[in-house]
Amino acid sequence: MLPWSAELAGRMDEHVITSELLRGNPLGDPHERPLWVYLPPGYDDEPDRRYPSVYVIQGYTGNVAMWANRGPYRQPFPETADGVFARGEAPPAIVVYVDAWTAYGGSQFVDSPGTGRYHSYLCDEVVPLVDAQYRTLADAAHRGIMGKSSGGFGAMITPMLRPDLFGALATHAGDSLYELCYVPEFGKAVRHLRGYDGDISRWWADFTSRISFTKEEDQTLLMTLGVSACFSAGEDGTVELPFDPQTGVLRPEVWQRWLDWDPVRMVPKYADALKSARAIWIDAGARDEWFLDLGAEAFRAALLEAGIAKDVIRFEVFDGSHMSIDYRYPMALAWLCQQMAD
Repeated sequence: MLPWSAELAGRMDEHVITSELLRGNPLGDPHERPLWVYLPPGYDDEPDRRYPSVYVIQGYTGNVAMWANRGPYRQPFPETADGVFARGEAPPAIVVYVDAWTAYGGSQFVDSPGTGRYHSYLCDEVVPLVDAQYRTLADAAHRGIMGKSSGGFGAMITPMLRPDLFGALATHAGDSLYELCYVPEFGKAVRHLRGYDGDISRWWADFTSRISFTKEEDQTLLMTLGVSACFSAGEDGTVELPFDPQTGVLRPEVWQRWLDWDPVRMVPKYADALKSARAIWIDAGARDEWFLDLGAEAFRAALLEAGIAKDVIRFEVFDGSHMSIDYRYPMALAWLCQQMAD
């Protein structure tokens, strides 16, 4: 395996999208964003052919440039995805890599007064741009979305909210079953906030004044602040924590706003949208540190209870943790493309 970049059989086009929906967002983040569009081998040789598309979204703190990162003995996903098509393991498709980074590390791909209109940006700006510039099959039956962790969450909720756009999804250890994946983190956050008199804004001021991730509390408090900004910000953008920062006691009204975004709890409300899906891939590692294997189990159970056909769902809990599961991505990509092929 080469320890440096390899030539693709297809090609990657790198764009910058100017988003009117992100212009003037609450955190002052850029409204111009990188957008990578991968075209499979043969795209330029068959000018009349149209292709399914798969949108790839990232976990918390992810940005598009990180797709080029190369770990030891591992190829980055754009290369392993290219290999899927080069070897003929799946029908060719266009793969779109979307950036939804924020100053807090992520957007959860939702519209929020605390971060910005990232769900609308994805659905109403990125998708139309790709369809306008490339030969896509521009319907939900031939458009999928996939991601890991927070990206897996985004992949679960987007076809629920926009079944007119997305008819297939793959979620790798997607955020779900919040009483297990989030509540244990709240206790850690309260302990860390003792050093900041229970004021997470004091931690944020400290964090942004120094080298990031040089204190034990940084990862937990960044996630707590960022997801709170996504799920439970006030109309003026003020972040409301779902727990008392001194005692850890849940604040029921605020916590309910988080639960309203739990994919497991969303399924009954959006059952009709999910019944139109052509393919739903769900997986997670059996030793996931945030119990997202149990979230995956609960999400599948909710789908089946809601009447989604078993043959639409591809489910697996595999031996692994939350990290280093990128080898699963090309497997899911190939399966989605196979399901969307006709």
